[in-house]
Amino acid sequence: MRYIAAYLLLKLANPEATPTADAITKVVSAGGVDVDSERINKLLSALEGKEIEELIAEGSSKLASVPSGGAAAPAGGAAAGGAAGAAAEEKPAEEEEESDDDMGFGLFD
Repeated sequence: MRYIAAYLLLKLANPEATPTADAITKVVSAGGVDVDSERINKLLSALEGKEIEELIAEGSSKLASVPSGGAAAPAGGAAAGGAAGAAAEEKPAEEEEESDDDMGFGLFD
């Protein structure tokens, strides 16, 4: 992910130029992250001859078909709202503590 992000940053900086392995290495290294040149070369070979704008559009259309997980509101929610509101007032709300865990991975892993 870090390599494609560096590629896109370089492409934004100069849309006419194709980012090189050295340029991607410099961007990733500037973030203090170890560089895997094999992965950079693999990325560059996969993107060779392709327009990044077309790849983004294709990926966006694929993501549009993925369910986003929002649940529908119950049909009787408005009618039962008064009773539920009274029950909610009696029971003290417990605040959930947010975790600062990164779930085993970081931004630049």
